[in-house]
Amino acid sequence: MPGRTLSIRPPSVMRAGVALALALGLLAADPVGAAETPAASVPTPPPLPPERPETLKPPVAEPAPPTPPARPPELKPAVAEPAKEPVKDPGREKASESAKEGSKESAKEASKPEIPTPPPAPPERPPELSGGAALALKVSPPDDTACRTRLKRLGVDFEPLAPIAEGQCTAPLPLKVTKFADGVALPQGATLTCRAAEALARWVTEVQVEAERTLKHPLTALELGGSYVCRGQNHDIDAKLSEHAFANAADIMGFAFAGRASIPVKAMPDGSEEAQFLGAVRTKACGFFRTVLGPGSNAAHANHLHVDQRERNAGHRLCE
Repeated sequence: MPGRTLSIRPPSVMRAGVALALALGLLAADPVGAAETPAASVPTPPPLPPERPETLKPPVAEPAPPTPPARPPELKPAVAEPAKEPVKDPGREKASESAKEGSKESAKEASKPEIPTPPPAPPERPPELSGGAALALKVSPPDDTACRTRLKRLGVDFEPLAPIAEGQCTAPLPLKVTKFADGVALPQGATLTCRAAEALARWVTEVQVEAERTLKHPLTALELGGSYVCRGQNHDIDAKLSEHAFANAADIMGFAFAGRASIPVKAMPDGSEEAQFLGAVRTKACGFFRTVLGPGSNAAHANHLHVDQRERNAGHRLCE
């Protein structure tokens, strides 16, 4: 035909088109089969195992702490320089060798058995204090300031005396007592230590109470047979010194009253006012003195009441 150009395709192109058309036709004819048929056989993976229980799970490790940053160079410690070797001194080396030799000798000496050192001799025994040495021994007297203050509060009239020192009969701080509270007098006076005077003053207050209760007459005076006397017990020159020798005792011979006759210390008829009074004041004396002796104790005390402050073991008291 005039004016039209015919395109003639090559045979290879035509063959490829025919093959594509056949393939499309087959797919169109059986689409399901084409979809189900796998392109290649792929193996199926095995099923996943069950999850492990929480109690059997291993603990989760904590992450390691971060590494600290490197220290700046200017803050790093300075590297110590190696020590210089000391200069050898021949004299010092010789001294060191001598010291080593000396230590070896000392070790040898130490290895030798030690000779026991005898114990030091005991000090010489001091000479026995007897005779004039015993009499010359000085003992500091006790401080009786507080005791004298108590005597004043008890209403006692007294004055200090010079120290007594007659051989072994001594009283470093004796007092002369002349009157007790409420005007109870001591006509003869009494030379006593402060402790003995205090005990006597406290006992006299009990005697005043008993006089008013039993006799219905006030006490006015004590009749003393003696206080300080340098002698032995019971006036025996070979006996132990009496407490009278230390101004630590008193002998009461009788009691004086206002409005009635005095009562001497002696055995009285049982049941009488005098016997009742003497018995009561004698019992009360045992609460103030460490020794109380009177009629019935022995023949030496048949006519007076002996009281003293003699110290005995374990605070023992003698009241007869």
